[in-house]
Amino acid sequence: GREAPPVVSARSVRRLAERTRPDVILVACTGPVVDVLVSEVFAGLRPRPVFVSGLPGISVPATEKAWVFRSGCDLFVVHSEREVAEFRDIAGRLGGGGAVGLARLPFLRADAVAGGGNRIVFATQAKVPRPREERERVLLALAELAGRRPELDVVVKLRALEDERQTHNERHHYQRLWREMGEPGRLAFAAGSMHDQLTRAAGFVTVSSTAALEAIALGVPSLVLSDFGVSAEMINLVFEGSGLLGTLDDLAKGDFRTASAEWCAANYFHPPERNAWAGLLAGLVSDRPGTPARSLLDGPEHAAARRKARLRVEVHPTMLRAGYRAKRRVRRYLKALS
Repeated sequence: GREAPPVVSARSVRRLAERTRPDVILVACTGPVVDVLVSEVFAGLRPRPVFVSGLPGISVPATEKAWVFRSGCDLFVVHSEREVAEFRDIAGRLGGGGAVGLARLPFLRADAVAGGGNRIVFATQAKVPRPREERERVLLALAELAGRRPELDVVVKLRALEDERQTHNERHHYQRLWREMGEPGRLAFAAGSMHDQLTRAAGFVTVSSTAALEAIALGVPSLVLSDFGVSAEMINLVFEGSGLLGTLDDLAKGDFRTASAEWCAANYFHPPERNAWAGLLAGLVSDRPGTPARSLLDGPEHAAARRKARLRVEVHPTMLRAGYRAKRRVRRYLKALS
């Protein structure tokens, strides 16, 4: 494949932008970093490029925070008709920002077809559900399904094996938890490509993983577990009305479902001709110099937060973490002395 681009400092990126004078800069970072890059690092570029940002994966419910941090960008890209409507509503109330553009998620290919198979795939997540007992219930329901249906291979698809580094550490890793439970059933554990698992799947289950969208695109019958609540905290509000919500009892019985066509049209499966982001971007480039997006974080009351975010683009993450740990130790020490 292609060689990965080099990792450079924020100042180096600024110098690169001054030298190459790009028409567009894609700012694909966390919200606070997007804000500090656009408002400070890239401030004053001439000619001013069009700044584009967005949110990966599922962004329902739309949040004011996501909009505010990216309000300095001229184009904000999201991935469903519903997300476009919700963020436009926030923009109408708060002001700031630029256009909201629609782009289909790249892994939801319209021509995708599953190969068929005998696998039931459970997509794990690091953050939900958190409690050990809830994770145990999921594993036991999967094991019950495997016991009832010996012709099926039930696979727990992990983000990483228990001894591998992850973005979000899990206190109760499913593979380790299963071993501590005494392995009371027939389950397999696998890392690697989700797509490879789904092409051999007869069913898919998750609490709220975005992989549910890939399963829908491949026509794999699916189940989104509602036992632990349907809420923003569980990241599964988007699946209300999809027809996919069900329980651990449904899982144990192998009761998988097909998503409603109406829900699909509003959520990530719109026709390709509805993708408007490229046309919006072309218009913004051709109209330069137009009126740039107005950040809602311009003002003295946000200066301290921006200084903190600036550290994240200037200091290596390892050094930054070490600094935060030292700061916490000093605070604990001073508290113990008081």
